[in-house]
Amino acid sequence: MSNVLIVHAHPEPASLTSALKDIAVEKLRADGHEVKVSDLYAMNWKPLADAQDFTERRDPDRLIYIAESKKAYAAGTQSNDIAAEQDKLLWADAVLFSFPLWWYGMPAILKGWFDRVFAFGFAYGVGEHNAQRWGDRYGEGTLAGRRAMLIVPIGGHLPHYSDRGVNGSIHDVLWPIQHGALFYPGMDVMPPFPVYRSDRMDEQGWAGIKTAFRERLAGLFTDDPIPYRTQNGGHYDGKQRLKPELGGGSDGINMHLVRDGDPEEVLRGQVRKVRAMAS
Repeated sequence: MSNVLIVHAHPEPASLTSALKDIAVEKLRADGHEVKVSDLYAMNWKPLADAQDFTERRDPDRLIYIAESKKAYAAGTQSNDIAAEQDKLLWADAVLFSFPLWWYGMPAILKGWFDRVFAFGFAYGVGEHNAQRWGDRYGEGTLAGRRAMLIVPIGGHLPHYSDRGVNGSIHDVLWPIQHGALFYPGMDVMPPFPVYRSDRMDEQGWAGIKTAFRERLAGLFTDDPIPYRTQNGGHYDGKQRLKPELGGGSDGINMHLVRDGDPEEVLRGQVRKVRAMAS
């Protein structure tokens, strides 16, 4: 079976978000998977990226966080809490992120987890950089071969997060997290599990949510991920712009999804890239 890490960010253990986390732990363990949980509020996780993140300083007079992060990751001089979370990510075959949608994004404590744990040399700044290649990112990288999924209770109504909804499509809203933070270091991103009107849930609605959630968890390692285009799969030109023959005339994020109408050579390139990362 597989290893699953759950990164959970909600301050109330009796919340619906926390209940979903508990269901995930129960279901995944019942299916034979090993599960670890990083409960950020319970851990009193430090969300601030600052000088305390490094046990030794490259430049003691001025903090340039990226430079210090690069040096500390390579030298093993990161703070222990950062290194421990990186070890969990490397251990995991899949990572679930459980958090409520606050102001169109994640809670500050989870954003701070990404800021600190996704260090230079670990989640970015890896691979060969040259005129044709911008490193191992967007489908490649340290976390390639792992799956990720967002579990996101939302106070608003589903139509508000539809393609023509006033809040924008849920896929647009979650794009910075799913494509920017998870696909960037190489993870295969599963469609999210949003729960709408989560603060007005009745017993009948909750029963349906639990059933649907368990079904999604059962397919965590078999369902298809979001078909984002890989950076180095032949879809983008030397300036990292999508080639004009791709995208089907669409604009917005949908142009960055592999589609049936793409030229055959591009589809073959995507398949080769995926197979190479899986081997």
